[in-house]
Amino acid sequence: MRILESNWIKAPWWSIRKVTYLIWISFLGVLVVGVVAFILYMQSLPSLSIWHTTVLKNEFTRHSNIEDFDSYVALENRLFQELDSEVYDKVPKAEQNSINRYTKKSFSDPKRWSKAWNRSFELPVKDPKMGVLLLHGMSDSPYSLHAQAEYLQRKGVWVVAMRMPGHGTVPSGLTEVKWQDMAAVVKIGMKRLTQKLGDKPIHIMGYSTGAPLALNYTLTALKDNTLTLPSSLVFYSPAIGVSKAAPLAVWQSRIGHFFDLPKLEWNTIAPEYDPFKYNSFAVDAGDQVYRICKEVQKQFDDYSAQRQHTKEFPPVLSFQSIIDKTVSVSDTVNNLYKRLPKGDHALVLFDINNHFSLNLLVKANVAHSIEYLKENSAGSNYQFDLITDLNSSNGRLNLVTNHKAVKGLPYYWPKSLFSLSHLAMPIPEDDPLYGGENAAKSPGIQLGHLAIYGESSVLEITPSVILRQRWNPFHKYIKERVLTFLGLQ
Repeated sequence: MRILESNWIKAPWWSIRKVTYLIWISFLGVLVVGVVAFILYMQSLPSLSIWHTTVLKNEFTRHSNIEDFDSYVALENRLFQELDSEVYDKVPKAEQNSINRYTKKSFSDPKRWSKAWNRSFELPVKDPKMGVLLLHGMSDSPYSLHAQAEYLQRKGVWVVAMRMPGHGTVPSGLTEVKWQDMAAVVKIGMKRLTQKLGDKPIHIMGYSTGAPLALNYTLTALKDNTLTLPSSLVFYSPAIGVSKAAPLAVWQSRIGHFFDLPKLEWNTIAPEYDPFKYNSFAVDAGDQVYRICKEVQKQFDDYSAQRQHTKEFPPVLSFQSIIDKTVSVSDTVNNLYKRLPKGDHALVLFDINNHFSLNLLVKANVAHSIEYLKENSAGSNYQFDLITDLNSSNGRLNLVTNHKAVKGLPYYWPKSLFSLSHLAMPIPEDDPLYGGENAAKSPGIQLGHLAIYGESSVLEITPSVILRQRWNPFHKYIKERVLTFLGLQ
């Protein structure tokens, strides 16, 4: 030890200064490289357009002092007038084109459609059997569940579909929206149906983020006697859990705010050619999905901690692709179904096209996750249904219930379709916007069947967008399950 101390003392000071200097120079070099890389990254990002930067003043928040449907629609009317004057009337000519949603009379202009599907709507009926509240997902609009609204109305159901704040207008709304604002809108919708239907049953149907919003309301209504408890819940591609990196993503947006770098507020900046769904996606939007999912889990914790419950948890029916790029399917199983009390709940998962997978094009890790979900999705407190062509000699789909009962279904996978997707679940094949090649004629753009081939990096629409499935070939089966579940079949 003394020898080491002696050698340290004898070490020349110039060498210590030299090492310190080298460390300092290296640090500065790394810092400069980091700054240059960051600048190059920022320059590589697409430019923001007026629909990314305009903040509409007439958007609803939970502080808007509005608690009824008529007042909400009145505010919404002012909002869309503001949208016309502040965005549509001010889009630069250089950005106007035939598929730009914000170009008047373009193929993607929502006004080409006969109904304003970006707005809240109500489909009343005489002597309704029940009511259904429709809740769309993040970045979507009420259009995503319009097919369900129409067939439910034909069955004698009074339907109310709520447009969530920040949606149906401009993507910039996603930089400001908070899940509490959306939760307040759910209460407005349920209040409307309660006023119209009295003691008749009211159900909630939610797509993607609409599912945790419905659960948040339901778990609140189980304790709050002033709220109408839904009679059942129906979910499409429920967003019960998102990426584990979601809690960290919000810091990207905060850094953007702090350094006045608005591009950092966006996960995706993309051309807006979909009339009823944003292609650009703000960091805040993903953060709000994470937060509402987290809030629902806290509510489930409180519900589980209660020894006695004065109200029964409503039955839950969900439909989801076993492959879902947007949300976590395992969270649907573990953080929803395995947390529900025993009841008439059912989880329906659609397997991939196993005949297609014989081509060995499916990634090994994806195949492993699929097998894991198949083996671990059953539970004692709900029914697990797997729709699959596995072990089918003729390619026909089977309904496998709780890994035991097998029932043949009159459905086959369409040629070249290897799976469903998060987007496809609620959309029928004949949808004029998102449907297949035999869909009804669209009044504008048609996005469901884009058979486009050529060199990459040429089109405004990316190859991944073209590849993603947008309509559900098994929509008729889901419709029958929903109507039976609601007692309408």
